[in-house]
Amino acid sequence: MDRTTLQDSLYPECPIRNILARMGDKWSLLTLYTLAQGGTLRFGALRRAIPDISQKMLAATLRTLTEDGLVVRRLYPEIPPRTEYSLTERARTLLPHLDALIGWAIEHSEAILADRRAARGGD
Repeated sequence: MDRTTLQDSLYPECPIRNILARMGDKWSLLTLYTLAQGGTLRFGALRRAIPDISQKMLAATLRTLTEDGLVVRRLYPEIPPRTEYSLTERARTLLPHLDALIGWAIEHSEAILADRRAARGGD
């Protein structure tokens, strides 16, 4: 299932497939975490905070997160136009779980990386 699919056609009632398929990509959780740390941010500020994401990928990620009700996009009718992004209350309920996942990753990252090296023959 890709990020544009609304619901998994084989398992339409499966919440794990339907939610994680859209949020479990390389950028969604990082974008949510960045917004949690930075508060309301403009597109350029988000790009600077996540330097290895392309402009196209950030735009697609923000669009998906907005469609899922996790990010609010506010467009101000100014010249030049100003657009700001922030977390919704729904996204804020995800933050304790995201913090726990980050804590788990920090706790186990050295062992996981060592296991990866060992599995590849130590290179």
